[in-house]
Amino acid sequence: MKRIYVASPYAGDVEQNATFAKQACRHVMNEGHACFAPHLLYPSILDDSQPHQRQAGLDMGLAMLSACDELWCYGDHISHGMMLEIEQAARLGIPTRRVLMQENGFVIGNARNPQQAQAPAMAMGMC
Repeated sequence: MKRIYVASPYAGDVEQNATFAKQACRHVMNEGHACFAPHLLYPSILDDSQPHQRQAGLDMGLAMLSACDELWCYGDHISHGMMLEIEQAARLGIPTRRVLMQENGFVIGNARNPQQAQAPAMAMGMC
């Protein structure tokens, strides 16, 4: 069973984004893997509106990335926090996948395939 780090947008419409992150975690589990979504964990412990606490949550999430086998990026938007996670995965040599929502559910792309992945340039070249 792989350990999958789930990255998806959080800030903005927090309620909708948290619901989407839970769907992403369910998708990972349905694929037969274990999931870790720091943006579902740390905001329940820390105050995301306080810059130093938000940064602590980001830092702790990045610290856990090294224990994961892959980073899966969900959604059609790469947020600032997700970009930090993608860059850290690249530094650690952790494979990154892009997962997009289609009409019939999630579709897993490969960071090497720009037509499916559409990840930022740094993420595209890291695998």
